[in-house]
This record gives sequence, C-alpha cells and structure tokens, in this order.
Amino acid sequence: MAILKIQDISKAYGRIQALKSVNIEVPEGSVFGILGPNGSGKTTLLSIILDVLGADAGTYSWFGVGSSQEIRKKIGSLLETPNFYHYLSAVNNLKITHEISGRGNNGSEIDNVLKKVKLFERRTSRFSTYSLGMKQRLAIAASLLGNPRVLVLDEPTNGLDPVGIAEIRELILLLKDQGHTIIIASHLLDEVEKVCTHVAILNRGVLVTTGRVDEVLVAEDSVELSAADNNLLSEHIKNFSGVKSTRIAGPFVYAAFDRGTANLEEINRFCFSNQITLNHLLLKKQKLEARFFELTADSHANPN
Repeated sequence: MAILKIQDISKAYGRIQALKSVNIEVPEGSVFGILGPNGSGKTTLLSIILDVLGADAGTYSWFGVGSSQEIRKKIGSLLETPNFYHYLSAVNNLKITHEISGRGNNGSEIDNVLKKVKLFERRTSRFSTYSLGMKQRLAIAASLLGNPRVLVLDEPTNGLDPVGIAEIRELILLLKDQGHTIIIASHLLDEVEKVCTHVAILNRGVLVTTGRVDEVLVAEDSVELSAADNNLLSEHIKNFSGVKSTRIAGPFVYAAFDRGTANLEEINRFCFSNQITLNHLLLKKQKLEARFFELTADSHANPN
C-alpha cells in the first residue's frame, strides 16, 4: 500500500522550475529517501506535501485520501530545527510544543518520546547544555508527539559530527522497527544507503529514478569495448547474457553488468562468434558514488 502518492507535482519560483511533474509513491513501513544535490527541490517537495507550500500543478494524497487537518495529525515532521527555548528543559520545551500543536497528552507521552530518542536521563537539563546531536534528537522527539504513523525529516543529520550522525541513523532504524513510515530528504548518498529501503533521486527538480535502494543505488561492473564498427558492436553486445544496458561514448561502447558478473573471456568469445573482432576490452568497476554522480550529472543549484 502507498502511504503517500505524489502525482505530477510542479513548482516554480519565478523563472526557476524547482519541481517538474514529479511522481512518487511511498510504501507503508518503508524508510524512503529523497536524494539529490543541494538545490534539487527536496525541501520544496517536502514543504508541499506538508501543506507549507502550494504546488503550481499536480496532486498528492496521504493514506489514499487528500490532505486535511485530521490527516496531518498522523504525520510528524521536522523541516528545520524547532525554536526551542534555550533556558528550558527538554520536558518543558515539549510541553510547549504540545500546547501549540495539540498533539500528545502532555504527560506520560512526553516521557515516552524522550525515552525513544534516549534523552530521558537528561529530560530536566536545559536545552542550552545539549550537544547538536541531542538537540536534533529532541526535535525528532517533538515530531513524535501524538504517535504519528509517518515522520517527514528534512536533512536530519545536517551539521552533526560522526557520533551525532550515527545516533540519528540508529534512531531512524529503531523508529522503522516500531512501525513508523519515515521519509527523509538528504544530499548524502551514504546516509540514504545505510538507512533507507527506498529512494527517489531528484536532479534540478526532475525525478531521475525511484525504486528500492538495492536496485537503484547498485554498484555495477562496466565493461569498456571497441571494434572497427562500434554501432554494430553495440547492437550485438546488448544480446549478451547479463548485459543490463549499453551506450556509446567517444571511441568506446560501455556495457553494464551486475557487480561481479562480467566475464571478459566470455564476452570476447561471444563477439568473435558474431564476426566482431575487439581491439579494446577492459573491466571498470563502478562505485556507488560514481553511480550517484552519473544519475545527477550536470546539476545546477536551484533554490529549494
């Protein structure tokens, strides 16, 4: 079941097209990453699905129905760090959050969310004494008031040190195991690879690809070939067993294989059997970073 369905969402800021007919479905129970370089439209998209911004075109639905105040109570969000009072404790800050939002029961639930984010032992400490990672965990605690089915987090590890990043990642996986669907916007490939089950990649407001992380962000073997007639070579090599895609770039033909499956000896034999003599054959292993940069090539900064 799709807990969120986005259909043909577009948004422009003057002459700059921030989003261009974006279509995404978020499965229930997933950790769904919206990945892209800074300026790719991630925050704009999150702002639209949280009713902070209006779209120029397109629609979206939560839980199979349109957005409403009642639906919004099922969604916890963190678009930016809330303006907590530095001189108040975690408990008192969350009491204020409860009074403003009306979410949570302002009692045992505050203790419960503080336990979830591992701040219960520091619940009476002033916010000003917290590390950046602790402040971010308190912000997530605020989004958990009311026990929402969905959490929407914009760059939850932004600005944190490695310890803080590890803490937030661990928390996200814990919340998933507790039944929350989590949507995360991030420009960090490593973050999405380690915590997300699904991903949508945005580039300059365009949806490049979407699917399971283990299918979209897969490292591949890339075989570099050339012959006297590269067009003929390209036509034949796409029929070789295991070839996922082919392309011609400069003097070479490139054939993509699943990681660890390309066999140069068999490729050479296949080409020879089709009356094609190779003058170049090289295996080039593609890293995840290269795959990401390939998908988001020619990115330019647009306002989020």
